[in-house]
Amino acid sequence: MKVICPQCNKEHNVDESKIPAGATVAQCRACGHRFPLFEPAPEKEAPKAGPRRIGVTLSKGGVGKTTTSVNLAAGLALAGYKVLLVDTDTQGQASYLLGLKPKVGLTELVTGELPASETIIQARENLWLLAGGRALAGVKRIIDRKDFGGELTLVEALEPIENDYDYIIVDTSPGWDPLTVNVLFYVYELITPVSLEVMTLQGLVEFLKSLSSIQKYRSDVTLNYILPTFLDKRIKNPDAILDKLKDLYGEYVCTPIRYNVRLSESPAYGKTIFEYAPGSHGSQDYRDLVRKITGRPELFS
Repeated sequence: MKVICPQCNKEHNVDESKIPAGATVAQCRACGHRFPLFEPAPEKEAPKAGPRRIGVTLSKGGVGKTTTSVNLAAGLALAGYKVLLVDTDTQGQASYLLGLKPKVGLTELVTGELPASETIIQARENLWLLAGGRALAGVKRIIDRKDFGGELTLVEALEPIENDYDYIIVDTSPGWDPLTVNVLFYVYELITPVSLEVMTLQGLVEFLKSLSSIQKYRSDVTLNYILPTFLDKRIKNPDAILDKLKDLYGEYVCTPIRYNVRLSESPAYGKTIFEYAPGSHGSQDYRDLVRKITGRPELFS
């Protein structure tokens, strides 16, 4: 088949047998521009049977993504679910929050250097970790070098192992990079932590615009939960931005995570909030999040 780059009009002859199944984006070898390989499907495909795939993401940093990813995964594990936490951030902070120092992780699984049995480590009862870290920079380069199917790199790595779990929780890095796009092509549900400040609201708007561009080619990824974070009653009018969120996004807005010093302290001890301060506001609030996501209000009672 012939493919023409809309940016530079370069014509490419492509062997269809070499296009990975499910690939939707091509990259021009002449100018590097990425463009849709096929027209997007007009109808939304039903999610496949298997674990719930949930991404925790927002392009702005400092909103509590990793704190939420780790404590949500830990809370689900405490509720009896088998959970895989996948860290796609080059900072690798999920490991730090859990008090772990893994030498391998997601990078080695994606590149095929090691099998899942050697890259996934058990962090707690019912909780397993695929660690991130600086080596993920190499994975980004691998994605960029692919002519076709770069956006499916994470799908290809995780789908063969995902049925061992009830939940896959994927933590993302700040910004918008090839790994973040990969996450959006893998997960079905999104949680967006939003710190209660004006600049983060602007970041949410920008993120939703970027998400909309992904949904043109993968319509079955949706924003399901907006999680307000750092609710601090000591600040004047702390509910103003929260009320604005509720006006704009209604039922998508979860019960806020209150500012709690215990949430800031627990990483230094390599403990989840449930382990470090089980009676704290932070522990209570993340239990509420687990109840909402599972649809089981009786949990932890």
